[in-house]
Amino acid sequence: MAFLDWRSPEHFDHGSDKPCVICTKPTPLRSDNGKPVHKVCAEAWIDDHPAKEGQQ
Repeated sequence: MAFLDWRSPEHFDHGSDKPCVICTKPTPLRSDNGKPVHKVCAEAWIDDHPAKEGQQ
C-alpha cells in the first residue's frame, strides 16, 4: 500500500475548494486520482475499510 505525501503541492488546488467526497465540506486537498478529500477524512475511511488480504 502506498501512502500519499499530503505536503506535496500536487495534492493542493489553491484556486478551487471543492466538497470532500467523504464529508462534503470544502477542501483544497486532492487525492492521487484528483478527488477532493480532507486528510483526516481519508485516513478515517482507510481505518474503517482495511484492505482485504491480497489487495493493495
